[in-house]
Amino acid sequence: MSSTERFVVYTLACLNFTHIMDAMIMMPLGDIFMRIFGINPAQFSYIVSAYAFAAFLSSFTATFFIDRFDRKAALIFSYSGFVFGTFLCGIAPNYLFLLIVRFVTGLFGGLMGALVLSVVSDLFAYERRGKAIGIIMAGFSAAAALGVPLGLFLAETFNWNTPFLFIGGMGTFLLMGIVFKFPVMQGHLSGYVQEKPLQVLKNMLSDQNQINALALGMILVLGHFIIIPFIAPYMVRNVGFLQSQITWIYFCGGILTVFTAPLIGKLTDRYRPLPTFMVVLVLSFVPVLWITNMGSTGVLLGLCATSLFFVFGSGRMIAPQTMITAAVGPSNRGSFMSMKSALQQLSVGLATFLSGSIVVFGEGDRLENYDIVGYLSIALCIVSIFIAKKLTVAEGN
Repeated sequence: MSSTERFVVYTLACLNFTHIMDAMIMMPLGDIFMRIFGINPAQFSYIVSAYAFAAFLSSFTATFFIDRFDRKAALIFSYSGFVFGTFLCGIAPNYLFLLIVRFVTGLFGGLMGALVLSVVSDLFAYERRGKAIGIIMAGFSAAAALGVPLGLFLAETFNWNTPFLFIGGMGTFLLMGIVFKFPVMQGHLSGYVQEKPLQVLKNMLSDQNQINALALGMILVLGHFIIIPFIAPYMVRNVGFLQSQITWIYFCGGILTVFTAPLIGKLTDRYRPLPTFMVVLVLSFVPVLWITNMGSTGVLLGLCATSLFFVFGSGRMIAPQTMITAAVGPSNRGSFMSMKSALQQLSVGLATFLSGSIVVFGEGDRLENYDIVGYLSIALCIVSIFIAKKLTVAEGN
């Protein structure tokens, strides 16, 4: 990588760190939210899904205009709104206010996912893209390994609002770096032809390969996220973890994936995306079944299960992301990625809502039906294999 490429990739990884930390910190705080605000699992799922549904709306809207703008300008706009929304979360006085500001934050956060992949796809050829995406995915891992434990420490030391104020402050410094040092990216504008919104949709929906790529991303996220919202509450209420020990779930899993995500990215480039995806996906079924059927057990075994889920759960996203980015050319990539982001955010919202509808309080306030969520996750992931086999990639894209 050149020095510019390294700066862009690591800046995006840091941006991903704040973005993912903001989303992930909601999960381990779930039990705290349910106690402080007196809400049930379904109401907690609304907080998570509000962000996702808002991100769907903004990403879908951006599909029709995002390719008109320089990538840097679009990134500054979306990240500024995200930082502002995160600060608002940090001053939320009650459940309703938090629900509303999570929606506001999601409106801007939804744009970021599409922009990050658009920037990487514009900057790196298909043959080198897996490694770059692996590094950016490591931002996810770092958020889990360092950001979430730090957020939980701040929440336990001060209050639950503090992690959001920390993320907002860190985001402010990152934003300054993007404004002053991030390169202008207008290469995609040379092939851009402004079209009416309905024509943009028509072009997308008339291309079966783009439909397959969008479906692959949507189904994978649905299968992945249906597990996530209740991992921390389940570990506390059913497995026997203390709330303070939840930190170790994210620390251990995150530390491992900081190393395994770039490795899986390299394997994706070496052995091709589809075979890599299928192997990692099947391996991910082991921790899914283990976690969702786990009863009262020791912390060490619980950490083994959750760490494997982090490694293979995040790892199974790298190869298909590489394939999806090559389903469309540079001039329409921003629009396509926005639609992809919109549908994936919709999947997050649906997955969270569905999971919250299936999981219920049982005897002794234990969570029940989590095993059903695990079986549904695996079924959805199996469907994604058949979709991935139908996807055609253009290595010049």
